[in-house]
Amino acid sequence: MDWLQVVVLSLVQGLTEFLPISSSAHLILVPVLTPWDDQGLAFDVALHIGSLAAVILYFRHELKRMTLSWLASCRGHQSDEDGQLAWWVLLATVPVGIAALIFKGPIETSMRSPLLIGVSLIGFGLVLGYADWRKKGERSEYQLSLKDALLIGGAQALALIPGTSRSGITITAALLLGMNREAAARFSFLMSIPVIVLAGGLEVFGLIREPEDVAWVALLLGTLLSGISAYLCIHYFLAFIKRIGMQPFVIYRVIFGLWLLWFFW
Repeated sequence: MDWLQVVVLSLVQGLTEFLPISSSAHLILVPVLTPWDDQGLAFDVALHIGSLAAVILYFRHELKRMTLSWLASCRGHQSDEDGQLAWWVLLATVPVGIAALIFKGPIETSMRSPLLIGVSLIGFGLVLGYADWRKKGERSEYQLSLKDALLIGGAQALALIPGTSRSGITITAALLLGMNREAAARFSFLMSIPVIVLAGGLEVFGLIREPEDVAWVALLLGTLLSGISAYLCIHYFLAFIKRIGMQPFVIYRVIFGLWLLWFFW
């Protein structure tokens, strides 16, 4: 891997992991528009570690409270709002885990069509636009019920369809359930932690089964750039949607989706 490839892939991963614009849709363009070879599993793991470190660092105070409260509830103590939120985040991960096990084969083969990605970008983008445009909710992430968490988790399973966007579909579901924009995004980002852990774990398992040469400098740089870009993305995204909302991302998705349909038709 050359250094430009390291920088481009790291920034694409770090930025698109949390924006509602689909990382898979953007990553598919890299081999199309460049002569670069596949970056390998080791580099994919490094990029996931960077994104994971960013979201944990950003929400470190909330995660500390949630973890302590969750552990207390496991010991039989009554769960407070932080412990309950931790349970909802964990339970919301169950649907996507089950769906990934069932549909892993088709997702990695027939469902990676650029045309399908284009349709997903447009279709789910318009749903996000509707959810953001309708009457704005006032509920925070601490006001969710078990049913709400499972519904958002079920929506997260749809993100296995390339072009959907994990953050986009979970924010859409949260908005439709009456959450405000910032709360919907925060819950989506918290939900990303177990998902990234699971996805990264599968890649690590694949790397153990089929070891490859490791370019440690490239891995460290990729992890650092992915983490920094992801952290800045989370910070500015939360500030942006509070003032402007989701519509610019909807417009971007539709334009990008139409371009993919035109380019690959």
